[in-house]
Amino acid sequence: MDILNETIVTDAEAKEILDRRSKEKDLKFEQKNAYETLNKFIPTDVGSAKGLSDELFKIGKLRDRHIATIVNFLPQDKDDLRAILHKDFMTLTEDEANLVLDTVKKFA
Repeated sequence: MDILNETIVTDAEAKEILDRRSKEKDLKFEQKNAYETLNKFIPTDVGSAKGLSDELFKIGKLRDRHIATIVNFLPQDKDDLRAILHKDFMTLTEDEANLVLDTVKKFA
């Protein structure tokens, strides 16, 4: 199997992709497990996940993987944000960190 391209997606987007594929054909073992887990634990719909991703993208310093992680975990305070961004948290200014948290609160 050759990998043609790679795209970082949020859990809500992965859930939608697996939902579509499950209607087209039977899912493989790993896909079934992922789909069941996502259905159990991911309440976010794709529309709000996309909206939040678009708003976070406007901040500028966040990479795709940062945005996907923020959308998946929805941090509520700076400690949560620091935990999910790890070392990359230090690249955000105080105002940018507050903007991220305010944006998440609008969509949560």
